[in-house]
Amino acid sequence: MQAQAIYGQEKAQSDLLNFYQSGHLPHAILMLGKEGSGGLPLAISFAQFLLCEQKGAQAEACGQCAACLKTKALVHPDLHFTFPSFPPKPGVKTNSKNFIREFREFFTKHPYGSVTDWLESIGAKDRQSGNISAEECKEMIETLSLKAMEGAYKIQIVWRPEYLGKEGNILLKLIEEPPSNTIFLLVAEQTDSVLETILSRTQLVRLQPMADEAIREILQNVYQVSEQDAARAAVLSEGNVAHALTVLQENESDWLQLIKDWFNGVFTYNGNLIGKWVDQVSKLPTVQLKNFLMYAQQLLGHTLRMSMIPGYQPALSAADAQFVQKLATRQFNYQTINQMDNLIGTAVYHVERNANAKVVLLHLSVAMQYALKGTKLSA
Repeated sequence: MQAQAIYGQEKAQSDLLNFYQSGHLPHAILMLGKEGSGGLPLAISFAQFLLCEQKGAQAEACGQCAACLKTKALVHPDLHFTFPSFPPKPGVKTNSKNFIREFREFFTKHPYGSVTDWLESIGAKDRQSGNISAEECKEMIETLSLKAMEGAYKIQIVWRPEYLGKEGNILLKLIEEPPSNTIFLLVAEQTDSVLETILSRTQLVRLQPMADEAIREILQNVYQVSEQDAARAAVLSEGNVAHALTVLQENESDWLQLIKDWFNGVFTYNGNLIGKWVDQVSKLPTVQLKNFLMYAQQLLGHTLRMSMIPGYQPALSAADAQFVQKLATRQFNYQTINQMDNLIGTAVYHVERNANAKVVLLHLSVAMQYALKGTKLSA
């Protein structure tokens, strides 16, 4: 379908192609996926395919024709965008066209960026309530009523229809009975804020959370992140490319060394080492501390798989993989690692709720020592 790579969404991509090849392409498609799962790149890739003038035999956009090049640059006259924004100055109404140049630049640099990233990039850091106005909805109706200028389709991409609110009612008739060869591609992260009347008029395509492998490829190929940093960020990404990028920005510490220091104190039952470690790690900002603990969980998970699966190769940086291999030689049983994982998960829960970091980390460390002995620490 795409001239450029689409990562981790092969099922959604296949669903879109099946619509096209069936000869019954829905006029309104809702692409639903969590933040950082690539909904916007997928929508633009599908638009490029639909507008391509020289589609390949394998149902792919050629990537070379004038339509493909214009779509890639987000300047095709039959491709229209609506996204959250705000009035750029007093007396000017909210409208995506006020920020279309900035939107093109943002997507080029940060195709997997979140709506928060987008709003901050246009100066909305202290006013995150971007919206899609009634005036823009009315303008959308006028624009799509015109004939296509160059392509076989007119395509309207609405990024984050959740920001339409009740103003979405203005679009109901247009979505239900659009002009011929008009396609709506709505890219949403959750449906609670999208009008039921809009949802009922769309064909749903679900996006899957990104696998670690796909996120590593995106970080390396799209954002030029080093292999080691990409591997570590992917482990902590929770299937969210935007979150992986945040991890990269926030991770200023040598987390592997912190893990080594911690496990050394825990495994040797050395209270002094644990105390020094707690003093150091408890000073991390809350988000970093949460990510660090999740990183520890991931390493334990790879340790278990390496100890149980012959020839298992963890998808980690060389240094992390070497550490995991060393841990695996200790031959922890499943119950021990599972208990340690649960303990760290509980610590993450408390950290997210602003519990005292020193208390949480000290309790966690002692509880892990009990887990190693096959017992539990009383609450």
